[in-house]
Amino acid sequence: MAPARTTEPTDDLLIALNYYAPYVSGLTNAARDVAEGLAARGARVRVVTTQHEPDLPRSEVVNGVHVQREPVLASFGKGVISPGYVRAAIAATRSATVVNLHLPMLEAGPIARFSAAPVVLTYQCDVSLPPGRVNDVQRVAIDGSSRLAMRRSAAVGVTSDDYAQHSRLWPAMRGKTAAIPAPCHLRTGGQPTFRDGDGLHIGFLGRIVEEKGIEYLVDGFLALGDPDARLLIGGDFKRIAGGSVVDRVRAKIGGDPRVKLLGFVSDEALPDLYASLDVFALPSINAFEAFGIVQVEAMMAGVPALASNLPGVRVPVQNTGFGVVVEPRDAESVRAGLERLRDAPLDRAEGARKARELYSLEVALDAYSELFDRVAAERAR
Repeated sequence: MAPARTTEPTDDLLIALNYYAPYVSGLTNAARDVAEGLAARGARVRVVTTQHEPDLPRSEVVNGVHVQREPVLASFGKGVISPGYVRAAIAATRSATVVNLHLPMLEAGPIARFSAAPVVLTYQCDVSLPPGRVNDVQRVAIDGSSRLAMRRSAAVGVTSDDYAQHSRLWPAMRGKTAAIPAPCHLRTGGQPTFRDGDGLHIGFLGRIVEEKGIEYLVDGFLALGDPDARLLIGGDFKRIAGGSVVDRVRAKIGGDPRVKLLGFVSDEALPDLYASLDVFALPSINAFEAFGIVQVEAMMAGVPALASNLPGVRVPVQNTGFGVVVEPRDAESVRAGLERLRDAPLDRAEGARKARELYSLEVALDAYSELFDRVAAERAR
């Protein structure tokens, strides 16, 4: 049985996930933006997460959000072992009106099972791990925990119906899904300080990890054979759960001066980066990518996207017409897509307008606020 609530809720929303800011990933950024966005609207928001870096405070208030971190005993791959995390998250549900769990997360099942408040899941994507016996066991365990959480949840937020219906866990979430785009920020007003000449400038932004398909992007770019073109690759490769593939990317680049590894790009520098680009590329190769916040933010800033033909990833381009869809793991398809966007430029103002209309931060916050309010009202009845 779920723990009984002994007092009136002191938190309107409890968000629980393994990694939270200052860690950077699409999942953590989405959780942070929902937490801080709703806190700015007056909601009482608490986040329970892990202390993934030992120098992070155990408890602090960040932009109106009360963040509670539980110590980590060890890390393995993309996961962490935090003995007190599940207990702390379940205890916090006693003080919450609604609980929002961000998946995939190994601990989601028991937290949802013993939550004292109604649970809304945000299912970001299927977990994707390299082949191997240990990883296979981990994948099965996480999927099983996610299925349990879905059975115990009132609703499952997904970034698109396209992704949800192609997920391994679609049978478990069917009938409970609400399609809500990931929160996306407007990154306009920058200066083209990253440009180097008048040639086609292509940009990538994200963690330098295998599932992003950066090596295929490099191969496709080099196949363009355009001496004036530039490829700017931004993203962290030093503190990455599961490890980075930056050495493989460097080998593909082979010292070509037209390709630059920018390293981590701060939020403050993003308007300048987007202002410097003619194309934004998201060449993901597997189901770990389900939406691509960075590609949508680029589109909202007036930069057309080259996106892989993967469930969810292709949706923003399909819905707006602002970009091209290419086949994953196919450098020749990437080359052809870049050539098409170079030789037949799209209307940047119209593309930005459509992207903002569908994917602005306020659109996502409105949808999450309505979903949480509905679930709370249903529980009250």
